Order: sequence, then C-alpha cells, then structure tokens
Amino acid sequence: MPSRRVFLLSATAAAAAVAAGLVPRLTRPALAGDAPRASAPEHFEVAYSDAEWRRRLTPGQYEILRQEGTERPYSSPLNDEHRAGTFSCAGCALPLFSSRTKFDSHTGWPSFWTPLEHAVGTRTDTTFGMVRTEVHCRRCGGHLGHVFDDGPKPTGLRYCMNGLAMTFSPQAA
Repeated sequence: MPSRRVFLLSATAAAAAVAAGLVPRLTRPALAGDAPRASAPEHFEVAYSDAEWRRRLTPGQYEILRQEGTERPYSSPLNDEHRAGTFSCAGCALPLFSSRTKFDSHTGWPSFWTPLEHAVGTRTDTTFGMVRTEVHCRRCGGHLGHVFDDGPKPTGLRYCMNGLAMTFSPQAA
C-alpha cells in the first residue's frame, strides 16, 4: 500500500508536470489568439500607472481588472441584467459584449457566447494547475474573465466574465 509520503511526492510531481506544460491540456484546445504569458510584455492603447488605476477604479474593480482576481459567483447585479444594451470595460469604457449574446450559464457570472468585434484579447492562463484561456480588454488589458468551450450555439463558447470588470449601458428606447 502506498504511503502518504509517496502519494504526496506523486501529487507534487504531477502538479509540476502540469505547470510545466508537459501534460496535455486539461480543459480545452488552444483558441486562436492565445499567447503564452512568457512572451514579450503587451502594450495597450490605454495605460496608466498603478497609482492612477487605483484612483480610477473601485477596490473590487482594481482587484479584478489589474490583479486578475475573480468575484464571488452570483455577487454581480450584471448577472441578472436582461435589458437590451452594451456591456463595456469598467477600466476604459470600450464596448465588449452585446446583450444579444448574453445567456444564463448557471455559473454565477455574466456569460456571453461571443464578444463584439475587436473588443477582447486572450492569452493562456496556467494558474491553479490547469490551462485556461484568460480574456482581457483589447484596449487597456484589464482582466475580464475566461472563455470555455461549453457554451451554446452558434459558437459553442462561454465567455464567463466578472461583472465588476464591466459596466452596462441600456439601449435607448
């Protein structure tokens, strides 16, 4: 019978292999536009110092947009927003998603099956011992959430976004 020590060493080795990318992807194949984080630093049209971002954003928005945090599920009022309109980046006001592509994923976060054209960028996220695709604002680089391949038709994608990373503007009547 394997000892606790052997089990812990095996689990540590497996986690290291996953983190090093030696194990096949755990959650989905790569999407076009995925870029490894180890590449050259990205430059964005809207760029502020850390102090300026802290001044412009609420503490919750700063945690998510600038430090890649995640809000608690079902904590965002945008999860229950069903009016026609546009969801925009809370960091730079770039329109990101149309309400026409929003759906209830029953995950606790606002979810969309596609972003607006040229609104978001993606990169590979290997935190927590898995490979995911992180979604960020194309203009300011603010972290929005992740995209998964378990969404509805026509794309089959689920852009699972943090509500604090976005604002909502209702469509004029």
